[in-house]
Amino acid sequence: MRDHDRRISAKQLQIGADAIRKRLRGQRYRLYTRVCANIGVYTSGNEVRMGKGKGSFDYWAARVAVSRILFELKGDLHEQIVRDAFRLAGNKLPGLYEFVRKGDPPVMGITKVEAGTTLEEMQRPRLKLPMNVTAGRLPATAPP
Repeated sequence: MRDHDRRISAKQLQIGADAIRKRLRGQRYRLYTRVCANIGVYTSGNEVRMGKGKGSFDYWAARVAVSRILFELKGDLHEQIVRDAFRLAGNKLPGLYEFVRKGDPPVMGITKVEAGTTLEEMQRPRLKLPMNVTAGRLPATAPP
């Protein structure tokens, strides 16, 4: 996941996994789904008044955070074929997704932590303002 947190239904996760399986048909691999749809979503009708209960069960969903890995693949496959399979799965899922390999630099939020980047640099404000550039005091108003 690359853009922001969202809720993905179990059916959408299954469609994404099926897209990967369909593209890699005939290859020797093992696909792991790293998220589980464990949140029940309940809905009530459109024109139901407030206070009439929780509603009926609709579907299972999973909350997926930024930089969370959804699918993991193990096997001796060419990288371009695997990238294509994950691209097809990402097109069927809501949100923006990114292909990551083992050994890529870690990610903090949406920022990749490259070599030489420290935690202090990541936590500092992006723009350092000089001390003389601050909000001025509002002029006092005279009583009428």
